[in-house]
Amino acid sequence: MMTRLFFSKQIWIFSISPVLVLVSFLTYRHLQPQPSAELSKAGTSFDFYTPPPPDSAFLAKRQAWVDSVFEAMTEEQRIGQLFMVAAYSDSTAEHERSVEALVREQHVGGVIFFKGGPMRQARLTNRYQAAAQVPLLVSIDAEWGLAMRLDSTMQFPYQMTLGAIQDVKLIYEMGRAIARQCRRIGIHINFAPVVDVNSNPQNPVIGFRSFGEDKEEVARRGVAYMQGLQREGVMANAKHFPGHGDTESDSHHTLPVIYHDTLRMKNLELYPFQKLMQHGLRSVMVAHLHIPAYDARQNRPTTLSSRVVTQLLQQELGFEGLIFTDALNMKGVSNYSKSWQIALQALLAGNDVLLFPDNVAQSIKQIQRSLNKGELEAAYLNHRVRKILSAKYDAGLAEYRPIDLQNLAQDLHPPEDQRLVQQLYEQALTLVKTKGNLLPLQRPDTMSLASVTIGNIESPEYQKLLSGYAYFKHYHINKNTMWGNYDYVLKQAVKSGTVVVSVLGTSRAATKQYGIPSYVYKFVEELGQQTNVILLLYGSPYTLKNFKNAQHVICAYEDTPQTRQAVPQALFGALPLEGQLPVSVGELKKGQNPRSPGLSRLRFDKPENVGLRTEVLEQLKPMIAEAIAGGEFPGCQVVVARKGAIVMREAFGHFTYAKTTPVGLYTLFDVASISKVAGTLQAVQYLYDRGQLDLDKPIVHYLPELKGTDKEDITLRLLLLHQAGLVPWIPFWKRTQDAQERFKPGYYATSASEAFPNQVAHELYSVKGIADTLWRWTVASERSPNPPGKARHKYVYSDLSFYMLQRVCEKLLDEKLDSFLTRTFYQPLGMRLTGYNPLQRFDRQLIMPTESDTYFRKQQVQGTVHDQGAALMGGVAGHAGLFSTATDLAVMMQMQLQKGYYGGHQYLKPTTVETFTRRQVPENFRGLGWDKPETDPISYMPARAKAPNGYGHSGFTGCVVWVDPDQELVFVFLSNRIYTDAENRKLINNHTRRKLIEKVYQALIPEQ
Repeated sequence: MMTRLFFSKQIWIFSISPVLVLVSFLTYRHLQPQPSAELSKAGTSFDFYTPPPPDSAFLAKRQAWVDSVFEAMTEEQRIGQLFMVAAYSDSTAEHERSVEALVREQHVGGVIFFKGGPMRQARLTNRYQAAAQVPLLVSIDAEWGLAMRLDSTMQFPYQMTLGAIQDVKLIYEMGRAIARQCRRIGIHINFAPVVDVNSNPQNPVIGFRSFGEDKEEVARRGVAYMQGLQREGVMANAKHFPGHGDTESDSHHTLPVIYHDTLRMKNLELYPFQKLMQHGLRSVMVAHLHIPAYDARQNRPTTLSSRVVTQLLQQELGFEGLIFTDALNMKGVSNYSKSWQIALQALLAGNDVLLFPDNVAQSIKQIQRSLNKGELEAAYLNHRVRKILSAKYDAGLAEYRPIDLQNLAQDLHPPEDQRLVQQLYEQALTLVKTKGNLLPLQRPDTMSLASVTIGNIESPEYQKLLSGYAYFKHYHINKNTMWGNYDYVLKQAVKSGTVVVSVLGTSRAATKQYGIPSYVYKFVEELGQQTNVILLLYGSPYTLKNFKNAQHVICAYEDTPQTRQAVPQALFGALPLEGQLPVSVGELKKGQNPRSPGLSRLRFDKPENVGLRTEVLEQLKPMIAEAIAGGEFPGCQVVVARKGAIVMREAFGHFTYAKTTPVGLYTLFDVASISKVAGTLQAVQYLYDRGQLDLDKPIVHYLPELKGTDKEDITLRLLLLHQAGLVPWIPFWKRTQDAQERFKPGYYATSASEAFPNQVAHELYSVKGIADTLWRWTVASERSPNPPGKARHKYVYSDLSFYMLQRVCEKLLDEKLDSFLTRTFYQPLGMRLTGYNPLQRFDRQLIMPTESDTYFRKQQVQGTVHDQGAALMGGVAGHAGLFSTATDLAVMMQMQLQKGYYGGHQYLKPTTVETFTRRQVPENFRGLGWDKPETDPISYMPARAKAPNGYGHSGFTGCVVWVDPDQELVFVFLSNRIYTDAENRKLINNHTRRKLIEKVYQALIPEQ
């Protein structure tokens, strides 16, 4: 029995020291392809790197190792190197012993792993390697990552999905990611990419495994995938040579026949293989096909044809890399010869590695007999054995180390690879067609929408994601149900003007009609005859031929968690639709699809995808829990968004400390003074945008009734800066009470009427015209004089500024503030829950309670505005009155961050947003209406050094919004800190909001 060659220096031609072994490995790593100076632009070039030629020192070391190992082998051991046997990590102990016996006794050169799990496979790999006298080449079919074979591993997109992606560099990066995962689990060869041109839509075995029908696109993507694998030290393998794309049968079950002539084969099928060879391909897999143009012998598989393997592949195409057979147990070859004869025939045809043979021992004996008879020359055999040994050296097996099992599962799910998978699926999304530029949806607020989800599993989370952008009536149909259920939903759905139909739970198999029953096509067709249908297809593009009358279609190619998250966002323009059909389907031609860059709506993503650390953001949760436990507030909502993506959206706590009603994402909060910036300030910017407001004109220009008062010379700029000399606030409600805090006659009623239309609280309404009364009191209020020698009053934060700004806006708009904002901003932006007087639209139980008012309203305030002046005015005031959610306010803040643009519409000019969010005067830290950070942090804001261009606002009820344009960051925190008592200042004194914001800044991943 031979000693372990890779540890036995005595039998080598010369001794190699540990230092020399290390140098050899580093040289090997150096030989792996290095990035070129300029990566190719999408669709313009094939190369992503140019591997340097091996230097003479490396070649000498490799040759020495190969010679030493080869010379120490017996003939039987050399023959054993040709075989790569199948191994499963989910099989029986008997199977594991049989594989180990093949390694130990038959000296097989490698294993190909199939079904199982990563940890089990790693342990078996270590076991089999320990039994091997020459380290094994370990391989796997990982076309879409390890998940193709192994549970608990990452799945990357199918190649048909990749065929839709226009940025080919992403496929290169995918190859690198898959290679890193392969190396981590001890795999040296990935049997990928498939570079068959899928020119036959009926192909039962390639289909979704192909990049598409265009040879150039297949070649470009194949090169990118190959180079990514080989960049990270994993041998790529192009399959299935000479091209399995135009077949209607499966070589696993029979021998497909291709009748094309050699010219057609050269111009189409062979083209991608040639391109990969020109760009560094290291191995090829030969398919089981019968191609009479190459070998007319009856039932002669290409695998066993020297005219294909030797003459065409090696001589005509000049390929010098490793040549693998397809699995020799497949019916495409095994139906026509005995197993041990097949191995010999495959070897004689010119193959190097005999993959998945049925009978290794008999096959070895058959090859030995052929050698003895002179039918097989020893030099021919030895050449192939040396090629295999060279591949092992290149794989680093000269210094083999067992797989480290520690942290294996974690290492196979790196965050950067998860980000890449999401990005791949997103960039594949294809707008197949749309009529009248309906897609993506720009104004869903103007539409009557329903969604019909067709699949065998209900998808409430999927439907919630749709509802996050617009109001839907949702229906679900079990895909395999009877037509009566389809018909019932159809009759309900047609009542809506537009119906979004999502076809989920599809199959990748053409032979099973892609898992879509005929009723689905009938349903979509009949629905489309009666209403507007948007089809969201989570499956093969080939099924589009059966949806030919659908006028609006988005294709996602696969039904995965990533596509279920991405498609609803793309539907509303939160994600771009940049994919292109990789195949033609009926009248739909490959690549001739409309494309949409998106509408810049907020999307949903993982923190790492936008440069934030999840583990740091998670620290917000215990901070909030501690604040709730400490009585700072009973409940809150938090939204964190960066680079246009919401990465944290959470609700915490309850409505009250009694903990009876939990806070939800759609719970409404009284946002108090955030009404200034999310309400009145939007109207001011709108008017400024259109030249209707001059910030430096005296207010009397807009409100002539102020002529002759001490306020006539106040400019709007001074109001926005809170430097108008106004008092901070006026307790108007006290003027409606007597000395015993009883309501004076004529101000209130317990029920609504024409004379008392303004709801102040539950069963409490103020008199008509009260707003004019408050205005008179405001005008009559005392104004402080200018400080001596100063052009402006000192900064004093005043609600009265926004009472006055509301008056100006409503006069110029000729419309009430609430209706204007709802019509112009909230509804178009998709802020469906935001507005004034929420009880007119929502149940009280959806709204957070605020103060238990013992001095004015004498009741728990819930659903009506807490601010007393705003309440007197019927809930609509320039300084307060707005109710919203953290998600809705994040939309408003994102629009500001994007300089007035959101959802395909420019709400405000960029220059307007820049003007209002800019610091104005040296003595005041504010912008126009906005808070700006000071040198030393105050209240909720981080220090100016951390966010010099940041801006935001807070609300008395415990709310805050914060925008940092430099970091593309939005933070929203809503709470009811004044429950039950407005004097509760724990949130303020503990600077909890500032600590939360600073924690978000700590989560930022430094730019490289």
